[in-house]
This record gives sequence, structure tokens and C-alpha cells, in this order.
Amino acid sequence: MSEQIKVDEFLSSLLAICHPLDAFDMPLLDAHGATLAKDIYAGERLVMGADTRIRSTHIGLAASIGLGQLPTRPQPRVVVISAGPDLVEPGKPISGTEEYETNSWLLTTAVREAGAVGYRVHSIPDNDGELRALVEDQLVRADLIVISGERGDDSFDMITRTLSLLGEITTVDLAIENSGRHNYGVIGPDKTPVVTLPGDPISAYISLELFVRPMIRTMVGSENIHRPSVKARLEKPVASIHGMRSYLRGFLSEDGKTVRALPHQEEMSTLSDANALIAVPEGVEELAAGAQVIAVVLRRRYF
Repeated sequence: MSEQIKVDEFLSSLLAICHPLDAFDMPLLDAHGATLAKDIYAGERLVMGADTRIRSTHIGLAASIGLGQLPTRPQPRVVVISAGPDLVEPGKPISGTEEYETNSWLLTTAVREAGAVGYRVHSIPDNDGELRALVEDQLVRADLIVISGERGDDSFDMITRTLSLLGEITTVDLAIENSGRHNYGVIGPDKTPVVTLPGDPISAYISLELFVRPMIRTMVGSENIHRPSVKARLEKPVASIHGMRSYLRGFLSEDGKTVRALPHQEEMSTLSDANALIAVPEGVEELAAGAQVIAVVLRRRYF
């Protein structure tokens, strides 16, 4: 039996099961992409601050002051598993009720953008035993496991049963429109955090942005675990379901003062077209044009 839980409560539960990874010195090339664990000085001058994502320019700077290693928090290793019997790899023909497998591609690249090393696993297990063997095999290379599964068939229930045999798992119904059930907990001998997301790609991506990304940013020791957000005015009215928080894909103006919800919210194209998520609170059913909303900034501009 699952319990309904609000967004902030769920995030707090997830952050409680993940912790910053241990820092250690890494050779310069290996440190690329990791997070700097402490301040770096050239004499008395601060040249690189802790919590910095290490890029090529930082590697060059370190080399120029004679450093062969940098103190870093490594990139978390995140295994993304997508399970479902009717999912087909892109590039192959589909028929009947089959669908192209989307989530593992979408979520693996999203966790990489958040600063993790992402490993993609697409699985079509026939039974609980096969799924358990798969998850146990992935534990050896995972600091975090993310699994998505359909609610309409048995895959979500099979995932829940399997994870419950491997550790401590809680199932919740999230109070987010079009979201539904999620699992979270720790599994395996090292108590590796695991999160289960919805099978719908749009819902899965929003959950990853809201919950998994902050977990990854926590594991790299970042002080800023959330996407930036701004207050903006709606260009057009929007509607939502009472008692549910909504995150509408939107487009934020260049000056950040106005935002509009994209049409056809049910379509995947809204994920790639959006540069922001419009947050509509639980107690609101309709917001008029000109109303002030919180817009979560996904990207600042097109390149």
C-alpha cells in the first residue's frame, strides 16, 4: 500500500539516503568533469574555488602552476535501467502495442548533464529472478540506481517486489499531475540508493529533474543542488488539477520576466522545446495571464 506524499517531503526523503562521495586526489586528465573538493591557491591567491566543476580551462590552470593532481569528488556512477516487455530499441521496427524505448536514453544523458557518469541498461526481464540478477550485477558499479517502469503492466510491480527483496524500499504516490507511484530506498550490501520513476518519459524526466538531479549534486558535494528559479509573469492562462502540483513545460523570455506554457503538453517535443518548468502549486486550479509564477530554469539560451 503506497502513501501520497508532497514534492518537498519526497525530496527530503531522497536527500536523506545520499551523501557526498569521498574526496581524493586524481591525476589531471582523470579529474576532468569531476568536482573540486577544496580551494586551490597559487601562493596566496585563490585561483580555483571548491565546488567548481573541473573543465579543460581548470586542468590547464592546474598544470600551469605545477599541479599534477587535483583534490576532487568523483562523478557519481548512476546506472539507469528501463524495464518493460513492450519496449523496442530505436532503429528496429515496431508493431502492435510496442513502443520505442525512450527512457534509458533520455535519463542516462540527463544524469550525465547533472554531473554523473551514466550507464544505460535496457532490460526486458521475464520474471522477478532475472530482474534481481540484473540489479545485483549493476550494484558493483553504481553509486545510485534509477529504474523506470510502466504502471499499466506488471513491470512496476515486478520492480517493486524485486527491490524489496534487496533492501529497504518505500512506495509513494507523488502529488504531481500525471506522475503517480515512485519507489525509493537503499539496496545491496553497500546500501546503494535506488529510485524508481514512472514509465511515461515526460513524467520520468520531470521526476529526474526534481529529485534525481539534486541527489547527484549532493553526491558531488555541491552547495547548489537545485536548478535556478525565477519569478515571472504568465503570458497566457494555465490550468491544473486541484491538490496536485503541476510542472508545465514552458518558454522563459530572454529577460526572465515572462513565461508561456508550451502547447501540446502531452507531446515529447515539449521537453526539447522548453527552457523552463512552470510550477503550479497544489491548491491552484487556474492561473490567469499576468499571474506571477515560479519558473525553474532548465537552460538560459540556445547555443
